[in-house]
Amino acid sequence: MLQHPYLTEHDLQDFGFKSLGKNVRISSGACVYGAENISIGDNVRIDDFVILSAKHGHITIGNHVFIARSCHLSGYYGIELHDFTTLAANITIYSASDDYLGRHLTNQVLPLKYTARIGGPVILEKHVIIGCGSTIIGGVIINEGASVGAMSLVNKDLESWGVYVGIPCKRIREREKNLLELEKEFLLDYQNK
Repeated sequence: MLQHPYLTEHDLQDFGFKSLGKNVRISSGACVYGAENISIGDNVRIDDFVILSAKHGHITIGNHVFIARSCHLSGYYGIELHDFTTLAANITIYSASDDYLGRHLTNQVLPLKYTARIGGPVILEKHVIIGCGSTIIGGVIINEGASVGAMSLVNKDLESWGVYVGIPCKRIREREKNLLELEKEFLLDYQNK
């Protein structure tokens, strides 16, 4: 299977990120726009064909975060991925969208004074996992430990430790918290390396 190599530490320094942690692996096949508005923590992996767009706004990625192939993060109003979040393949996160009601022009090539954005910040708190093909529209907070099934639409805040699926997504059950003990064990091992 062909795959793009991960960029070296030297390559990543040249991007001009707002901040950059240790053990960050970003595929050379990823696209980064507005690196000066993007902060990345420690032990982060970003795979092929991911788009991080923060020319306007910002993106903040915490520690121990995985972003699978072909995800698109558009941070116009801001996106935060807290520690231990996971994005499966083909996820789209829009913190802003064009106003579709006809009150403004809708086009990315036009000056901002002719267009309008709706939305708001998107925050994925600690231990959130989003299933493949899902879409998140700002502004929403996905609270700690929530999980979202594949092909779901998140357009409102999600409560902690629930399992959500559907379009729009609905809570279908509780998510177990065993992973919190594993987090403690992992962090002890990780810090002792």
